[in-house]
Amino acid sequence: MLLVKSLQFEDGKMIPASKYFSSSESSSLQLTEVEGKIKEQLRVIWKGILSNVTEIVDSTDFFKSGAASMDVVRLADLMEQHQEELATIEAIDSGAVYTLALKTHVGMSIQTFRYFAGWCDKIQGCTIPINQARPNHNLTFTKREPVGVCGIVIPWNYPLMMLAWKTAACLAAGNTVVLKPAQVTPLTALKFAELTVKAGFPKGVVNILPGAGSLIGQRIADHPDVRKLGFTGSTPVGKQIMKSCALVNVKKVSLELGGKSPLIIFSDCDLVKAVRAGMGAVFFNKGENCIAAGRLFIEESIHDQFLQKVVEEVKKMKIGNPLDRSTDHGPQNHKAHLDKLIEYCATGVKEGATLAYGGKQVPRP
Repeated sequence: MLLVKSLQFEDGKMIPASKYFSSSESSSLQLTEVEGKIKEQLRVIWKGILSNVTEIVDSTDFFKSGAASMDVVRLADLMEQHQEELATIEAIDSGAVYTLALKTHVGMSIQTFRYFAGWCDKIQGCTIPINQARPNHNLTFTKREPVGVCGIVIPWNYPLMMLAWKTAACLAAGNTVVLKPAQVTPLTALKFAELTVKAGFPKGVVNILPGAGSLIGQRIADHPDVRKLGFTGSTPVGKQIMKSCALVNVKKVSLELGGKSPLIIFSDCDLVKAVRAGMGAVFFNKGENCIAAGRLFIEESIHDQFLQKVVEEVKKMKIGNPLDRSTDHGPQNHKAHLDKLIEYCATGVKEGATLAYGGKQVPRP
């Protein structure tokens, strides 16, 4: 036998199965004056969230219309509407070339939020088979619940994209976020916070705290209400953060720390492709890249030829204003970083290396 308790119509409306043939006899629900006002307020709120629905009627199904992840989707929509502004801010603030900032820094951030929006209603636990010994039948199951407050500390090379990678996952899982952008690149994070308000995020869900890592970052690591900390940066600072998180409340910690990536090129390579790959590995996003190939190893028989072609191509690169669409290489992120690069070049020469090209600051504002 099959017992049908409820029926759902194509428009999402549900009724008790026993009432299927007696719709004409049903009495309409009478709302009080206060309830009527609340109903209209809810209709306006629903309309704001369900932007894909032309009209909100009594039978509109909130979740069938996609509301489970609409807050995060609306945020992605707003970021897309403001993508030129975000790319301009990123170019001015970090030195990223505008065309790269628009496609990568901003474009991939929008895609990240769209991806994680799909996880909002798909995070669930599981049942686990265990010993069925008598007299008791045992059941074990897991539940996935929000961690709570997530502290995020991000670097300056991809300010908006780093924010997106960390924040989108936190929000999709139902957490709140306290994020510290890098001291030298806080602007897109602040613009992002403005867009979360426009998207209707409740106050306190996304919090941006610009400032020094030694002060703000350390306070996030030390705070007992922060239950998870994500950090991208140097290995020494990562060690300090892990120590702080262990001492306070044994926070969950995710660390993405520095390293050096080698690129090895052999003599049987396609030289044109190899030169292009080598330059991309070193110069992409002005070399301010977590996986930049900081060291190139070239087989001796093609070393001189490879170096000659690299220098030829580098001389063609246009260094300049990141807002100029024809610029290939924008300014380094900040003065201290530029000085460190020049110092590395000088140290290399001092230790016996041959400087083939460059090694000095471009003489322009």
